[in-house]
Amino acid sequence: MIRLVSFEGFKPEGNEPIYLQIVAYVKRGIVSGEIPDGDELPSRRTLSALLGLNPNTVQKACRLMEEEGILSSHAGAKSYVAFSPERRAELRGELVAEGVRAAAQRLRQMGITLEEAVRLITKAWEEGKEQ
Repeated sequence: MIRLVSFEGFKPEGNEPIYLQIVAYVKRGIVSGEIPDGDELPSRRTLSALLGLNPNTVQKACRLMEEEGILSSHAGAKSYVAFSPERRAELRGELVAEGVRAAAQRLRQMGITLEEAVRLITKAWEEGKEQ
């Protein structure tokens, strides 16, 4: 069954360009399994209205997703999320690496040593298991 990708949880924030935030949102959905292969993306016009964005911003995000091999579009036709299991695994690796790099950089900026960082991450990991 083909579903329409929901952008209900999309909230632009931070300094990253919004089109990149849209792409990251879709990637996270793919990796988490919330957006399965074959789901339909709302039309660019609908998505821009839904998110309150300039249609060019949405178009830029769609073009980038096409280039990255996670969106299949044809002129005048609907756009579908399209990825292989290998591409999904690649995306997971990319997102994990980005998150780890960002966290490591923030911890270093706060003067946290590697040993302290490992201890903090271990504690957070264990606390997360309890939830």
